[in-house]
Order: sequence, then structure tokens, then C-alpha cells
Amino acid sequence: MFSQAYRGLTGMRECGDSRMYRSETDAAGAARGASGAGVRRGLPEGRIAPRARAVCGGLAAVALLVLVLVGAACSRPEREVILATTTSTQDSGLLDVLVPRFEEKTGYKVKVIAVGTGQALAMAREGNADVVLVHAPAAEKEAVAQGYCVDRRLVMHNDFVIVGPPSDPAGIRGKTKAVEALQAIARTRSPFVSRGDDSGTHKMELALWQKAGLSPSPGDWYIQSGSGMGVTLNLASEKGGYTLTDRATYLALRKNLHLEIMVEGDPALLNVYHVMLVNPEKFPGVNEKGARAFADFMVSPEAQKLIGQFGVDRFGQPLFFPDAGKSEEELGG
Repeated sequence: MFSQAYRGLTGMRECGDSRMYRSETDAAGAARGASGAGVRRGLPEGRIAPRARAVCGGLAAVALLVLVLVGAACSRPEREVILATTTSTQDSGLLDVLVPRFEEKTGYKVKVIAVGTGQALAMAREGNADVVLVHAPAAEKEAVAQGYCVDRRLVMHNDFVIVGPPSDPAGIRGKTKAVEALQAIARTRSPFVSRGDDSGTHKMELALWQKAGLSPSPGDWYIQSGSGMGVTLNLASEKGGYTLTDRATYLALRKNLHLEIMVEGDPALLNVYHVMLVNPEKFPGVNEKGARAFADFMVSPEAQKLIGQFGVDRFGQPLFFPDAGKSEEELGG
């Protein structure tokens, strides 16, 4: 019984939003310990010493307890929704406005996992989230094509900007084309800090370098933070370098940064966000009702109004623009 309990744990894939594994080696060792413990030589066949019976009985009890605990751990709260999203929605403060309203309205509790878009989509691909809110259209379409995300809906947009030190060593201030700005940064070998984390921002940056005909490698002037937007902005500020950022996160953090907007307004810098459900047919353990409730809320008139108003009181301008019901073609994305 003990060995069966441990084999049941072996290879367990998903337990809520975490994972639990036990190796076959451990399982086999436990089985050997359970099968031979406490049997005394010289006893008639079929008889087991009292101590052995106690040990086996104890092991059986432990096995039962393990199964009970595993079952409890794997039963996620029915009203919990796991949202995998990009760091910009959290760093900007937008989710601090939207999530409490959704929870109040529906009774669901949202567990926010703010990572790069690549990591958020990886969570969806493994069934470790219920719903995703991300900003990398090409990767999103691939997620739908591969079947692990469904019901992709346009939510909002803002834009990317290139920021840099007030001294502007690359001389890019006021340029209207992001590609030309990157070419100047590379030509002057001015410090540039990349997120380097497969996020939506990183994907946009790589696409812009490709359009510029360049493929910089980490070195003396091209630096990878491997972190979210807030950390990357702070690193660029410390090093007197440039970086690509979403406008919302920059505005939210700029009072602590020695960075200014250098390049903006290029249509190539459009930053579009979609919400998608993790496919419940592929991953029966996801909270389909909760995920759909969150996605519906994000495109509802109430949430769209909150999105359009967010940031106006602090910055005199909205940080995001609501787009529910529009097409990507209307945005130029």
C-alpha cells in the first residue's frame, strides 16, 4: 500500500499552480522498506512479529495521510482565478485598479502572476494558469494555433517609447523612426539595456533590431537585465543608457529615473494587449468559469472605462487606451 501511494505521487504533474514530483528511485526505496521491515528470522511462515505489524501499520497510515494531503493540496479553491500576465500591467498599477473591482463584482479571487509575456504563455502552454493578459500578437496567435489558448480578445493598447539619459550620447532625441534610433545607438556604442527575458517588450525590441539590420550580442554596450520592466528601467538609469519601454511603466516610475523619452510616435511602436483563456478542453483542471468571467470583465464597458481613465489624475494622460470591440486592423497592429 505504501509503495502504491508513492507511485501515485510519482510523475504528478500539476497541483494548483505548483508542481509536486517524486522520483521512481525514491518510490522503489520506500517500497523496499515497506515490504521487508521487521520480519524476524525463525518465525513460522506467514507470521510477522508484532513490531513488524506495527511498522507496516504505521507505514500504511502514513501512506493514507500522504494521499489525503495530496488530495487537499490539489483541490484549488473554487473561486480562485490564476492570471498570468505581463509585468507592465502590474508595474503601471493598472491591475491594482481592475482586479479589486472584478473581485468585488464577482466574488472570485485573482492570483496574479506577473512575468514576461513569454513566461506567461509558457504557463498557459503547461496548463498552469486559467487566463492570460499579454502583449505579443504574433506569439498569441501561435498559442491559439497550437490549441492551448482560446477566445483571444482585444482589450487595450498603449505604445512603446525609447528612453535614455538627458545627455543623449547617441543623439537620437526627436527621431521619428525607432529603427534609425537603434542604428545610432549601435553606431556610437552607447549603453542599451535589453530586458532579455522573452517578454512582449523584448520580442518588440528584437523585431526592431532585425528591421535595423542589426543583431547585437551582450557585451560592453549591449546589456541584458533578464528582468521585468521596472528593474530594466532602473538599470538603464544607473548606467546612463537607453532602453525600450512601454509608456505606462515609464510614466509610473519616472520620478525615480534619470531617463527621458527620446523617441515616440512611430507606428511600429504600437503595444497591443489581448486577453485569452487557457483551453479547458486541453486542460480540464483550469477554472473555466472564473477565467471566462475575468475575460468578460476586461472587455466590459465598466472595465474599459476604468482603463481609459487610469493615469489621468496622476499624469494628465491615460496610460492605456480601451479597445474592446475594435479590430487590430483599426489600430494598425
